Amino acid sequence: MLTVYGISNCDTVRKALKWLDKKGLSYTFCDYKAQGLSSTQLERWMQQKAWTEILNTRSTTWRELPQALKDTVVDAQSAIKVIPENFSMIKRPLVEQDGKIILLGFDEKQWETALK
Repeated sequence: MLTVYGISNCDTVRKALKWLDKKGLSYTFCDYKAQGLSSTQLERWMQQKAWTEILNTRSTTWRELPQALKDTVVDAQSAIKVIPENFSMIKRPLVEQDGKIILLGFDEKQWETALK
């Protein structure tokens, strides 16, 4: 079973969910902006992927943070402290299967390969 993490009003997430539906793939959707995420979950993700891949520094939310706060984010632990205040900074969608990240972001070709 796939678990898709994202924000329900994100165009990229909606496109990814529509793609999964079209393919007839089963998944559970977790809107982490509405439901939140535990620091344990964030730590687990950071063990699987570099914090720089999970934290979307191109997001509007990141760009609007005060520079002093952005300057404190230098590693996974400091990212884990900032993200819970601003879940929309997580790159999305993030897809897990059996507790492992298999996809991060939506690229149709990449998804086609990974979800055969």
